Amino acid sequence: MARALIELVIAVGFITSVLSLTQSSPSTSLLLYEGPRPAMLLPLFHTPPNTTSRSSSNSRRLLQRSNARMRLYDDLLHGYYTTLLWIGTPPQRFALIVDTGSSVTYVPCSTCEDCGRHQDPKFQPDLSSTYQPVKCSLDCNCNSESGQCVYERQYAEMSTSSGVLGEDLISFGDLSELEPQRAVFGCENMETGDLYSQRADGIMGLGSGDLSIMDQLVDKGVINDSFSLCYGGMGVGGGAMVLGGISPPTDMVFAHSNPVRSPYYNIDLKEIHVAGKPLPLNPNVFDGKHGTVMDSGTTYAYLPEAAFVAFKDAIMKELHSFQKIRGPDPNYNDICFSGAGSDVSELSKTFPAVDMVFSNGQKLSLSPENYLFRHSKVNGAYCLGIFHNGNDPTTLLGGIIVRNTLVMYDRQHSKIGFWKTNCSELWERLHISGETPNRENSTAKIPPTLAPAEAPLYGLPRELPIGKITFNLLVNISYSNLQPHITELAKFIADDLDINPSQVHLLNFTPIGNDSLIRWAIFPPGSSHYISNATAASIIARFAEHRVRLPGTFGSYQLVGWNIEPLAERTWWQQNHLVVFLTIFVTLIIGLSASGMWFIWRHRQQKLNPYKPVNAAVPEQELQPI
Repeated sequence: MARALIELVIAVGFITSVLSLTQSSPSTSLLLYEGPRPAMLLPLFHTPPNTTSRSSSNSRRLLQRSNARMRLYDDLLHGYYTTLLWIGTPPQRFALIVDTGSSVTYVPCSTCEDCGRHQDPKFQPDLSSTYQPVKCSLDCNCNSESGQCVYERQYAEMSTSSGVLGEDLISFGDLSELEPQRAVFGCENMETGDLYSQRADGIMGLGSGDLSIMDQLVDKGVINDSFSLCYGGMGVGGGAMVLGGISPPTDMVFAHSNPVRSPYYNIDLKEIHVAGKPLPLNPNVFDGKHGTVMDSGTTYAYLPEAAFVAFKDAIMKELHSFQKIRGPDPNYNDICFSGAGSDVSELSKTFPAVDMVFSNGQKLSLSPENYLFRHSKVNGAYCLGIFHNGNDPTTLLGGIIVRNTLVMYDRQHSKIGFWKTNCSELWERLHISGETPNRENSTAKIPPTLAPAEAPLYGLPRELPIGKITFNLLVNISYSNLQPHITELAKFIADDLDINPSQVHLLNFTPIGNDSLIRWAIFPPGSSHYISNATAASIIARFAEHRVRLPGTFGSYQLVGWNIEPLAERTWWQQNHLVVFLTIFVTLIIGLSASGMWFIWRHRQQKLNPYKPVNAAVPEQELQPI
């Protein structure tokens, strides 16, 4: 199955050489899978939120000192999580893949001619009044021609990133307590492979190393040496991230993490239990090569051969009443079962509980959503999201293991904590907590030229009215099944957004395998010529955070792209299209009545003197997947 990937890092400015490991999903630029089974996408499906309750005291104690609180956004098409950073003065926005297995943060540079088309424009150093190149020094790999430090990253599947190192102000959003900080980052001049084709702009390196954003912030003394991630579940995507310390909930489970054991965040896993029974394994099976590694960039989980066989057999023994079916892709031997139903909250009644036991005796209990992914072709069917790691004895635990789990990487105390929760609700608790500073105090810390707007309308003046919103929605239902109900879907969307159905227009419809990519537009209500900035922000946020509730018959959905058209860009003709149409229609009727014979004569003349138009318009192509 998965094979080890060797990641060579030459960080000019800081001499770094790090060995990478298998990352078997396209969930970051490092996860370009090489082997017989390419990694699949992390399924992010829309169901009612987890009803598990936690004490209010725990939720109110989470925030501790100055830290950066940031949203996470999941990408269904590519299987990764991103967050948003702003670089420079004035700030330039970037969507970066959150990666604990990478130690460098980098974005495409304006000088890059070999960079792909990504979500946001390239970084333009010349437009930032606070940008400075990192000049060559004794501890720096140097470009002798420019005298500037350079970096280079290469991965075994041949994707690469290289460029120069620069230093500038990095802003974390106006929901963060943390002021903008100067930090060194990579400005790409070349990228290849999946780094080139991915939609995200770049990588946010949260690993250990001199160039890591965490190490730089900790060295400045602005945050504690800890950060936390919380990924959404199978039902609700998105999540939250905190750079800096938090007070752990009283029932958080901890595992020791040895910083000397490997260059990655590892835990001391000793046993796995299925349905309360330990797998018959030597505990050393989880200590091979890099040990048991937590990697936010990997989508699924990968076990050494002996552990995978034991786990698979134990799961199948508990599911003898289910029908085993082929996986969604006939090229791969996925282990899938049908007949479980589509309600994620009910899966624990039919699938066994799984426990991961650490050397201190504490255990992390996994729900079915932590080891299963939905079958994309059969409703009510699920497949194992834990795979064999080939010849690599490393145990690699990706995002699936920590769905709806707050993971605290406490680097200061060499431990990693786990707390089962609903990550979509966790963000709200962090945001509205009594210890959260109010908006005025928070933004007052950030100079006005550095304070980016709150998601999702970053960079737009708050008072700018919107003329139209377009968004691309990936729906987990086939074209043939959805097409007869597209009007019904539009009505459900309008009802949930509390807008008039006449405001919702279908622009394009593209089948993608067993899914459908739909391009919609939302226009202002009939009584107004514009959509307020606040309303537009609310609409986009509701989709991005999976808060739009659609009937289960329409499957799951994912917002994969959106755009806004400011009112100023819409012409008088666009704003008054109905009046224009009626005027033209009435004029034509009058003209036809008065000059009927002229039209007949004109028609005959055209038949006698046919012509071909020059540069005839080509029909608009269907929207292609991003």
